[in-house]
Amino acid sequence: MTLNHDNIKQQLTQKFGEVLSFDESYGMLTVVAPAEQNLKLLQFFYENQSLGFRFLTDLTANHYPERKGEELCVVYHLHNLIDNVRLRLKVYVPVEKPDVFTATKLFPGANWMERETYDFFGINFVGHPDLRRILNADEMDYFPMRKEYTLEDPQRTDKDDEMFGR
Repeated sequence: MTLNHDNIKQQLTQKFGEVLSFDESYGMLTVVAPAEQNLKLLQFFYENQSLGFRFLTDLTANHYPERKGEELCVVYHLHNLIDNVRLRLKVYVPVEKPDVFTATKLFPGANWMERETYDFFGINFVGHPDLRRILNADEMDYFPMRKEYTLEDPQRTDKDDEMFGR
């Protein structure tokens, strides 16, 4: 049986029911799940012989300040190296309680990626063996990739907008 999007959706729906939603933008299957199920899903992708998503390509986050109650999105990119199929898993969490279970037991490479995601977005990976800042200064009390600040200082006087076509 060849692994395709329909087979993956069917297996996920059988196992997890209707709690998942799917999207196929840009030719890649995206699975959106509740945050408390991220580890169960990752384990299912990893251990299920017919799926075989054993390589974590990337783990990052996005900040959507307009989405109340689910402002932060953790994004996992998984790869089945045998069938050359890629998959994206998204889980949304509120900015007030950005807790997601760690994937370091399944994917040892997730260690660094989770630390980086914590460092820049403030996602708390529950159960992570060493969750602390990895690239930014330890004394930073904010997360620089969140869209909480204006891009430019409105009081700035050293440039004239007309010179820049604005």
